[in-house]
Amino acid sequence: MTIKKISSIVKLEDLGRIQLSKSFFMRDFLYSEIANWYGVPNFPDHPDIAIRTGTELCQQLLEPLQDKFGGIAIRSAYRSSNVNQLGNEKGHNCASNEKNYASHIIILIPKAMVQQRVLLFHHF
Repeated sequence: MTIKKISSIVKLEDLGRIQLSKSFFMRDFLYSEIANWYGVPNFPDHPDIAIRTGTELCQQLLEPLQDKFGGIAIRSAYRSSNVNQLGNEKGHNCASNEKNYASHIIILIPKAMVQQRVLLFHHF
């Protein structure tokens, strides 16, 4: 499925339903507490790029991690530049858009399986 731009709720729902790998869907990456709290849309300007890079991330990194350590949960992954800017303005400790263009991924792995519980990756 090709999605050029999110221009309706139907397209946003379609984007969320895209399966990036055997265990992960695009909707797993779009959730943001900041976006929800302030009612700001949090979806990519270029969905096709997000789908392509999200698929690579899931297939090359997240699925192998999950196979090795068991179930993992995506807590935060994508944050639009608008949400990131708002987070900075409100003092929510967001990275600046200029430094990494709002590319945040936090993956939780069960504590019993690895010593370091939270892994942070900066390339989505």
